[in-house]
Formats: sequence, structure tokens, C-alpha cells
Amino acid sequence: MSAQPTRRAVIAGAGAASALTALPAATAHANPTTPGTGDTLPTDRLAHAKHRLAAPEIFRAPKKIASHTDVIVIGTGFGGSVAALRLGRAGADVAMLERGSRWPHDPWRRINAGDMALDGRGIWHKRSFTNLVGIPQPVDRFGGVLDDTTYEHLRVWRGAAVGGGSIVFTGVLLEPPTEYFEHLFGDTVSQTEMHRTWYPRARRMLRASPMPRDIYGRAPFGHSRRWDANVRKAGYTPEPLDGIWDWDVVRAELQGRSRRSATIGESNYGNANGAKWDLTLNYLPQAEATGRVTVHHWHVVDRIGQDARGRYTVDLRVVDPTGEVLETRTVTCDRLVLGAGSIGTSELLVRARAEGTLKHLDDSVGEGFGTNGDAAMVQFISLSKGLSQGSPSASTILDASLDMPARMENWYALGVQVNAGIIGSLGMVMDPQRARFVHSAAKDDVIVDWPKDGNKATEEVLREMRNKIAEAAGVGVGVPVLGVPDVGTSFTAHPLGGAVIGRSTDAYGRVKGHPGLYVMDGAGIPGSTGTANPSLTITALAERNIARIIADGR
Repeated sequence: MSAQPTRRAVIAGAGAASALTALPAATAHANPTTPGTGDTLPTDRLAHAKHRLAAPEIFRAPKKIASHTDVIVIGTGFGGSVAALRLGRAGADVAMLERGSRWPHDPWRRINAGDMALDGRGIWHKRSFTNLVGIPQPVDRFGGVLDDTTYEHLRVWRGAAVGGGSIVFTGVLLEPPTEYFEHLFGDTVSQTEMHRTWYPRARRMLRASPMPRDIYGRAPFGHSRRWDANVRKAGYTPEPLDGIWDWDVVRAELQGRSRRSATIGESNYGNANGAKWDLTLNYLPQAEATGRVTVHHWHVVDRIGQDARGRYTVDLRVVDPTGEVLETRTVTCDRLVLGAGSIGTSELLVRARAEGTLKHLDDSVGEGFGTNGDAAMVQFISLSKGLSQGSPSASTILDASLDMPARMENWYALGVQVNAGIIGSLGMVMDPQRARFVHSAAKDDVIVDWPKDGNKATEEVLREMRNKIAEAAGVGVGVPVLGVPDVGTSFTAHPLGGAVIGRSTDAYGRVKGHPGLYVMDGAGIPGSTGTANPSLTITALAERNIARIIADGR
């Protein structure tokens, strides 16, 4: 099939009416994820004591940041980690600020929360969480690894731990098709250069590789084999997906040499045995090994600005996992790297513009937000071998014949670790729907102004694809007994945009009007990565951008 991103719906923009979702209706955003603002209940304190027994390492106090540093990097996700490593190797002194905890690794201990035994270790400062099959779960208020940020018409999942989104994603590393990349980035970023130089560098650093055949054939991946069989019946040819998984650790799980994690559907809340080769096992330790990069966990950044001397200012609170504020400080730096993700980076920039602490920001700051066309889909009564479903994704299909190009990826059934005939898919559509971040002085908050009907086009395209497979394979869609529909679009795990490259920044992430201020994360991507998971593109783009910044000396 030829890939045509400028089909009629992409050109015209996708209209929308109210979307059916696999998630409950969202509520207005009112700083729901700000630690240090909620009461601690006796039940919370009991749970916190249990967490301390399970993982005492996360209660270790962070290193104290100097009052002034050459470079501060806000965030420890893909973009921030790339920037820190490369700047440290170039001789800069770098302090990385991370709001979440630093979680340890161990081949046998249960350090992280599980989907079916969820507690505060999994969720960032909330008392309840509703998963993708619509089941609400009470949790203690704690600094867990997954931030479920809730706006009026959208839920956003993002990381809150040292390692950022790499801790909570499903590990897929996928390069966008050439035509889609060029449609999104135009002349600002060369796809040829990215494909030849920066994507390969990112893949090497993250050890991107497909699921080996011996693992694919084992019982925990019966759902992957059934998924492939179902899409083949509809005329699709599944293609292998690259992942960030350490397949030797997955084999160790299968052979009883490590606690089971990846093979029983653990991914959203971390893989403490190292099965998922996240950033705490590659970029971050290499950055710290330079002797010039320090990581400061528990550092919640509230505001950024500039002082009279032109130095960048960072207002922060040091907040432990229980929500106790230990310290409030303002520190300064000569250069400031924003790597807090689309939501975190955009919030800081939009607030700085509204409050006048960064006076020369471009009017485009806050614009270009998109959900990457994300959707969750479910096949029901689609039985497969194995008692559990492994979390690594094996394969993907792309349909360029629809009104908008759409992709589906094999996914485990989140929140249902036992194999109960439910098979999940992650959908991504090249949807042109975009929104903006808005500052509310009255609420002292920054929100995403996502429209109520913003995901309708994504839903319709994926439903067409979903129905074709269901009819050919003879399976049901959704989970009727739980009221879960076939296509759920009220969430995104891939928030993008808000400080788009070539608009709010120059072609290398340098923020217009503010020398020494850089955007190195998903905020720089224009709302979509062209039917691909964003992690590889964020990493590769950060590698490209920071290389030019270092070469130019600015």
C-alpha cells in the first residue's frame, strides 16, 4: 500500500462529535497531581510503611543541588537524558531535576506495584485510578511512577520517576514512515538525516530489537500469536516491532531465574528486574559516569524565569514520596534544558509567559498539542494459549487506505493479567486534531483546551479497521459485560506538542527569544509522530538537536 498522509481527512482536518470511550468521563483539571497539597490519612501511613519495607531505597534523600549550575535539565525522560549525557561528555556541569523517586532494580523483589495489585507505588499522588477496562481501583496517596493527569475531556498518562516515560511505557521503538515524517516536520527536520544518522544512534543506545522467535513461541505470548492470526484473516500482514526489552532477562523469567514481570503483563508501573531496559540502565548511568552529571530526585519544579543578570531561575520544592514538602528553593543556571515532557514543559513555558518571568517567548508557545491519535481497542472472546499475557509487543499493522493513516499494535490486556480471552490493541492515527495549553490565573493552573469531540475522527477510522478484523476473525469487540466499547479514545499515553520545533523554537530546539533555553522532549513534536510511538523519535531528535547545540556552542 502507498502511504498518503494528505488524504482528504488529513488535509481538511478531522471534525468530531462526542466519542465513546473505554474510560470514565474526565473532570476539570485543578492541580490533581501536585504533591504536598493533600491530607495524609491513617490508611496512607500504613501503606507508606509497607512501601518502605518493599523498597527502602526510594526513601533515600536526594543530593542537594547547588545554588547555581552551568546547566539544569528538568526531567529525566528520553530527551532530557540524551541532553544530559551529551552535555556532560562535552564538559558541562549538569544537574538533572526529577519530581519522582529513584526506583531500584532487583531480580527477585516485588518493588513496583502490579496491575492487579495496584497501590500508591503505581500512581502519582491520587487515591483512585480507573484502568482501561473501566475498573476503578483505590490506592493510597503516594509518589508512584505513573501520573494520570485529568483534564475536562482527556486523560494523559506520563512518567513520574527517574527515567521518566521509559519506566511506564510498553517499550515499543518505531520509526515513522518517511512520508508521514516529512508531512509533519516539513523542511525543519531532514528525514534523510534522521534515518541515516540519528535514528540509528538512538536505536543503538536503546538496544532496539524485535521479539526473538523462541520467546514469541512461549505460552505468555499466545495472545500475540492469536492477534497475528486474527489480523491475517482480515488481509493484513503483521510486521515485527522493535522493543527496548532485554530478552535475556525475559528468558530468565521463563526459566525461573528471575521473578516474573514482563511475562505476566507488568510494564505500566515499572520492571524492577531489568526486563525493560529503561533509561536508568543506559543513558542515565552513562551520564552520571561522566562525573559531571548529577540526578536530583524529589525535585518538583513549579516555575522558571530569568533574573536581572540573565541567568535562568528555577523555583522548586523538594517533596518526598509521602507528599511532605522538605524544602522550597530557587536555583539558577546559565543554560536550561526542558525535558519534562509535553505536559510538564508546556506548563512551565505557558506559565512563564503569562506571569512575565520569560518575556520574549513566541506567541506559538502552548500550541500544537496532540494525542498522537491514541486509542485502546479490545477483542473479546479471543482465546489463546497461556495463563498470563506478556507485556512486550510483538507486531504491528498499518492501513494507509483509510481516510487517515492508522496503525494497530499488539498489546497485552492492561489491568487483566490473567488470560481471559481479552486481547488488546493500541491504535495510533495520523489525526490532525490539535489543541493548546491555556493559563488560568483564577485557578493558578495551566490546562489543555482539548475539545469534547476531539477524538471522534480517530475513533471512526480505527473502528473501521477494528470491524474489518473482527468480522474476518469471528471475534467480538469491546468488553460488553464491563461496558467497555471497542475503541477507547479519552486517554493518551503519547502527549505531544506545546513548544513545536520550528515554531516556538528554531530548527534545533532553541527557544526563540531566550538564548540558552532549549526544548528537548515531546513538546517539540507537532502533535503526532506519524502513526508511531514517540519514544524513538524523541530520543533521535534530541540526539540531533543537542549535537548541533554543542557544535555551535550555544
